[in-house]
Amino acid sequence: MIYIVDNFLSNGLLDDLNHKLIDFKGINVGDKVFYTIPPEASFVKYMALRLTEYEDADVENVLAFFRQSTDKLDTDWRIHSDSKINGQQPDRALVLYLSNDYQKCLHGTAFWKHKTYGDTLPNVSDNEFDKLLKEDSNDKSKWNLQSVIGYKKNRLISYPCSYFHSKYPNKSWKQGRNIFVMFYKIKK
Repeated sequence: MIYIVDNFLSNGLLDDLNHKLIDFKGINVGDKVFYTIPPEASFVKYMALRLTEYEDADVENVLAFFRQSTDKLDTDWRIHSDSKINGQQPDRALVLYLSNDYQKCLHGTAFWKHKTYGDTLPNVSDNEFDKLLKEDSNDKSKWNLQSVIGYKKNRLISYPCSYFHSKYPNKSWKQGRNIFVMFYKIKK
């Protein structure tokens, strides 16, 4: 199940975060470069506590970061699943849109159906997982677009980590699409 929460952060906290998100660093992850800023531990703890309201259970962070894409940086489609993060299998992923919106066309987070595997990543070997990332993630002929959840500043989207997804479209705006990303486990 995907859920959406608009106006997730207070305006003061959102403004404070946006003032701090000015120095994204390129980090190499395999053959891809992500532009990120690590969050303060207090913000990750705050997010985990807030998520307990929606998950009706305690939440444990697996990995969290702020990320930026622009019209020139991070422009691949990179359709993927987040089923394997730092050697762990999180339950859910979230995207929290932080920056102002400068695009007029439909944009946000897209969910895709792979023509072989469907809309979720099955239990596959590490080699098959890597193959999907390297060979299929930017080949739109291997995918069918299922839906796009529209970008709106201060909108949180949470979804199962096994869902295939990407930003939509592949290029963001000049000023930068800033988001907070978190992969987490639900403690039962």
